Amino acid sequence: MQCSGCGTCCVAPDISSLDKKVGERCRHLSGEQRCLIYDERPAVCRGYRPDEMCGLIAAPTLEERVANYLGLFGLQPD
Repeated sequence: MQCSGCGTCCVAPDISSLDKKVGERCRHLSGEQRCLIYDERPAVCRGYRPDEMCGLIAAPTLEERVANYLGLFGLQPD
């Protein structure tokens, strides 16, 4: 599956190596949903691959996609 560049993976999950909490926008995510440190991003980010979950959380806005992700896993923003 090809990455759609929706930005959800940079907002919804926690990224402990960046001290980013669940539901918190990564400080390295640009307004265009691009990683500002792409070449130096942490291993957890490098290892992420789009999969069927991306289809399950699809929605028109980033906020809706994040809410769908959190709901799918029964998570609440920190």
